[in-house]
Amino acid sequence: MTNRITIAACQLFDVQDDLEQSLAKIKEYATQASEQGAALVCFPESYLQGYTTKEILARERALDISSDRFTDILKRLESLQPTLVIGFIEKAGTQLFISAAVVRQGTLLGCYRKTRLAPGERLFDPGTETPTFEVEGLRFGVNICYELNLPECAATIASQQAQLMVCPCYNMLHPENAEWWKHRHNAIRAERTRETGLWLLSADVTGSRDGQIAYGPTALIDPDGTVVAQVPLMEEGLLLQEITF
Repeated sequence: MTNRITIAACQLFDVQDDLEQSLAKIKEYATQASEQGAALVCFPESYLQGYTTKEILARERALDISSDRFTDILKRLESLQPTLVIGFIEKAGTQLFISAAVVRQGTLLGCYRKTRLAPGERLFDPGTETPTFEVEGLRFGVNICYELNLPECAATIASQQAQLMVCPCYNMLHPENAEWWKHRHNAIRAERTRETGLWLLSADVTGSRDGQIAYGPTALIDPDGTVVAQVPLMEEGLLLQEITF
């Protein structure tokens, strides 16, 4: 039996330490996606507060999921119909995590904490679990940015009978690195889909900030490694696509 579902991902201009602007963008794009039938919407890595590897900033921005502040954020997402995957900086006691919250109509279904950190992310703690989630019969797991380079991270999701890997990313890089990576991201991610048989949905930031540049890409790659849909590089926009599983 073939099932169908419409999924979406957002390529957004980088927002730093402006929770009101981030939430407004999340609500704007989730509403737009919902109106076009999307059941799942992915946002970039650490998008809620703004990605940073500066410890002082990370600790100032980090959110405890048991806090009143996080509860208030969830309440503001209650009216949104799709399941949301939102990158954020999480704190638990003294630990900091690069996490993705999975939220449905204001309810936190769970969090994925990035298990494999990039060399510049040493201030964060690695997660230890890879949960999967379900929306309209589709089982999905989460990998975050750097993890897409590592076959074992995708394999862990595939081993749990998932059909989709959802990937919040943040690729704001120095210009020479951004240029080198511009077309390599999708090539590497296509390797993950061919290895596992998973669909892969990524969401990234775009634009420029402090001498750095983010091209994207925000893309959907099928289990054969074909890029099915992509937001144009350097443009803010919504990817929305029906898939079969």
